[in-house]
Formats: sequence, structure tokens, C-alpha cells
Amino acid sequence: MKVTIEIDEKLDEEIVVIRCKNLDDRIIQIQKMLVEQSSKDLTMLLLKNDKEYYITLDEILFFETENKQIRAHTKIDIYETSYKLYELEELLPGSFMRISKSSIVNINHIYSITRNITSSSMVEFAGSHKQVYVSRNYYKALVERLAEKRRKI
Repeated sequence: MKVTIEIDEKLDEEIVVIRCKNLDDRIIQIQKMLVEQSSKDLTMLLLKNDKEYYITLDEILFFETENKQIRAHTKIDIYETSYKLYELEELLPGSFMRISKSSIVNINHIYSITRNITSSSMVEFAGSHKQVYVSRNYYKALVERLAEKRRKI
């Protein structure tokens, strides 16, 4: 595999082009890594007490609905957003995943899942006391995504 870097000072933003003979799993993994790396620097406008904050997506542990309001949880704080969950699903990068009717989680921060066969399973996050529940309908997909992420390392 060849890697070439071209510098063009006229560009407004960086463009990464992958040229390949075939689209295989290796190329898809490279593309996913590039997208995930570039999304770490993305910020989102969030609100708290009528004040605007620009929080990087990588800081967000999960989004959840509470009293018809969408809340973004970081390790130490809770913010509000004007987006609906279905809008966030479309806008957020691949490191975010819907895990219930009322929650979207950043899978990069999941520390553990306590499985409950009869009801929702509990998701815990590294470096935080916060928890969110994954519904039975989403549990299998979440475990598969986490297993896929482990294969990268």
C-alpha cells in the first residue's frame, strides 16, 4: 500500500481520497478509522442554564430523552440540545449508536454492560458514575458493535 500526501494551501478543508482496486474489509476499516479520528475534533452546540457551550463529540457519553427534552451527558455535566434523537442518529458519527427508544450512546466510552435477561441491561462508562439502559431489542447489536471495535486493536 502506498501513502501519498499532497499539500495544497488553496484548500478550505482537508480531503482524503482512498484509491483502491477493490473495496475490501481492510479499506473499509481504514475509512472508518479516518472518519472516527476526524469526528473527535467536531464540536456540538449545547445549552445549560441559558448559556451556550461548544462540547466535542468525544466528550459526550450519551444522549437521552427526559421530559420531552434531549440531554447530552458528559462525565461531569448534563447539557440540553434542540435536536431530536432521530436527528442525532443521522448526524452523529459511527461511534454513536442508538441503544433504546430514548438513548444514544458513545460506544468509545462504554466500560461495562450488566446483562439482565428479563429487562433492560445497564451500561456503565469509564471514569464516570453515570449509567444508561440498553433495551433487549438493541442489546445484541450493541454487543456486536463492541466486539467489532475490539478487533481493531
